[in-house]
Amino acid sequence: MIVAGIGSKRGVSTEDVLAAVDAALARADLGRGALGAIATPAVKGGEPGIAAAAAALRLPLVLVPQTQLEAAAERAQTRSERVIALLRVPSAAETAALAAAGREARLLGPRLALGPVTCALATGGEA
Repeated sequence: MIVAGIGSKRGVSTEDVLAAVDAALARADLGRGALGAIATPAVKGGEPGIAAAAAALRLPLVLVPQTQLEAAAERAQTRSERVIALLRVPSAAETAALAAAGREARLLGPRLALGPVTCALATGGEA
């Protein structure tokens, strides 16, 4: 199963989230059917654009608690000083995807940034 981890600025639109997911999938040569879940840090749970994107894709939205983000931090591939200041992890998208995909999860590549959204794909575990 592949999990798409999402990081974003506040007020992100559904269209922005879907565009980032599609771009990350295209980079990995995958289609939407490969996805099993959308994951985001729990603090982003109130973002309607992220929730609406998960609903549009007919996927569960996994809200990853801070402790799980931090546990996945050492496996992240990219580093954002802004995200470190806000969430104390190097990448919201990467750590959310890794945490939701399971302990043995691995990233399919570094996060992709597209406008106000970042998306990372992880595989290798359960959501």
